[in-house]
Amino acid sequence: MSRIAVLIGERFEDSEYTEPVKAFRAAGHEVVHLGLKKGSTVTGKREGTKVRIERAVAAADPGDYDALLIPGGYSPDHLRAYDGPVEFVRAFMESEKPVFAICHGPQLLITAQVIEGRRVTGWRSIVQDLKNARAEFVDAEVVVDENLVTSRRPSDLPAFIEASLKMMGVMVGQSA
Repeated sequence: MSRIAVLIGERFEDSEYTEPVKAFRAAGHEVVHLGLKKGSTVTGKREGTKVRIERAVAAADPGDYDALLIPGGYSPDHLRAYDGPVEFVRAFMESEKPVFAICHGPQLLITAQVIEGRRVTGWRSIVQDLKNARAEFVDAEVVVDENLVTSRRPSDLPAFIEASLKMMGVMVGQSA
């Protein structure tokens, strides 16, 4: 069983959190919620999904986790204003362990300055930001580049989840 860190903040895109987490748990993986303040609760922007933060990201060690999920919505833009999440993402990318970022999730990768030369996708409003960060933007439902899996929007979730589980070494539809 692997431990997957979910870096999440206020006004995340509900389905970009709930659907991958459901699939990860069904495959036997443990999910740990990281955010700005341990014990706080963050809320999804569309459906009001509540998520309790289990560990402050500033106190979290990337070495304790096997993969990282960054859901989209407004959460990544909010989190990238703080050093803790940015440093965690930078260290995680440098570890070369799997990173799964959807929609606005790559905003944290941009701020951490870890996507130069990488093939990525993301929500249409951040395409120019990705290009300015010297990433190669690809308009596809899922883009896999080494340890990084990115997708554009909620409708891409099936492909995003399949690619993420595959990267975790789990056959889709089977338990770990």
